[in-house]
Amino acid sequence: MKHSRLGFTLTEVLVAVLVLGVGIVALVGTSATVTRMIGLGKVETRAAQAASRRMETLRLAAYATSPRCTDPGFASGGPVLSGAMTESWLVPPTGRVRKVRVTITYLTARGSREAMLETALTC
Repeated sequence: MKHSRLGFTLTEVLVAVLVLGVGIVALVGTSATVTRMIGLGKVETRAAQAASRRMETLRLAAYATSPRCTDPGFASGGPVLSGAMTESWLVPPTGRVRKVRVTITYLTARGSREAMLETALTC
C-alpha cells in the first residue's frame, strides 16, 4: 500500500515563516531610513530656497542703482532668523567683481547644518 504525502512538513513551514519574518524586518528598517531621508531632504530644500531668495534680493539691490552696487541694501548682514533657519550674508565692500556668499544655518536631528550659496556679481 502506497502512502501519499500531501502538504508541508513542519520544517518547511518553519523555514517559510523565518524567511518571511526576515523580509518584513528588512522592509520596516528600510522604510524608516527612507522616511528620515525624505524629512532631511525637505529641510535642505527649504534652506536652499531661502539662500536663493536672499541672493536674489542682494542681486536686485546691486543692480538697482547707477553706478551699480551703491545701494545701502547691498551690504553684509545677518544673522536674521527666518522660520527655523538663520540667514547671514557676506558682501565684499569693494571690487569690480564681488563674491557674494549667503549662509543658511538650520537644525536637524543630528545637529546644526549649513547650506551655502556663493556667486560673483559684476559691479
